[in-house]
Amino acid sequence: MKSGKPYRLLLGVLLFLTCTASAQRRMTYGEYIEKYKALAIEDQEIYGIPASITMAQALLESDCGNSRLAREANNHFGIKCKSDWTGETILHDDDAENECFRKYGSVEESFRDHSEFLDKSPRYQSLFALDIYDYKGWARGLKAAGYATNPRYADQLIKIIEENKLYLLDSGQDKLLAEEIAAKPVEPLIPEIEAEKIDVDNYVISLNTVGDRAVYANNGSEFIVARQGDTYESLSKQAGVSAKRLRKFNDMPEDSQPAAGEPVYIRKKGKRANNGKLIHVVKEGETLHSISQTYGIQLKKLSSMNRREPDSKLSAGQQIRLM
Repeated sequence: MKSGKPYRLLLGVLLFLTCTASAQRRMTYGEYIEKYKALAIEDQEIYGIPASITMAQALLESDCGNSRLAREANNHFGIKCKSDWTGETILHDDDAENECFRKYGSVEESFRDHSEFLDKSPRYQSLFALDIYDYKGWARGLKAAGYATNPRYADQLIKIIEENKLYLLDSGQDKLLAEEIAAKPVEPLIPEIEAEKIDVDNYVISLNTVGDRAVYANNGSEFIVARQGDTYESLSKQAGVSAKRLRKFNDMPEDSQPAAGEPVYIRKKGKRANNGKLIHVVKEGETLHSISQTYGIQLKKLSSMNRREPDSKLSAGQQIRLM
């Protein structure tokens, strides 16, 4: 295996400068791939991990670099601390509350640690016997070895690779991939602050997609995150659901429009919480509607469970039944 440290240091500096300049804007799939594909390609050369797999995992785990772990800890692969980690850490809710995740000084460090994590861990060694172009085998092997708890993890990686033609990276055709990305229409970016009305890190990414948008699974339903300029009418064309039904799914009045950063359910919400959580403690500024959106519960059902009107005022510290 070749040594790539001098190149990696230079690349890390360039990536840091690029990230700093665009830290307040949400990246798309195409932008993320173009920005970080060199790291994935180099890790394939050094460690023997398909670049398509590295890139697909990074896109999925970091929500194109827009997740809290990516933004605040440069953790683009969702790697937890484990007993042997001696670096900086960040607490983040995942399978349980306040779990320990690794924190890196740069995105480059995250990519390198991800590759070394796979390279050194006994549970992943069988993957290195696979053909470098067998991204499907790698995706299924990662899931089988326990990289993620989501039962559809392998399917998600394969879908991302094939829809974005990431397999071109494995065969050194990154320039052709760049041309493919450049040919795709790019939607306007939105300021990061507008995308923080709902913390998508708390939700599982669905196997489905709406255009270039991630679809999040919640309580048996699915939602996307509204962007600046979105309307229920424009979203209805992308999601294949009428604007009238979208408003109904989201318990919104007839003349309303979604705000950037808010969840927009594209399927009917549930009647009660199905994740075992019984009670929600109200935070300042929350309403029954915002709570219904957070947990994917129909507003009418949530109001009935708590014997309150849908527009009744709530106070911080109040307890709201979820099932």
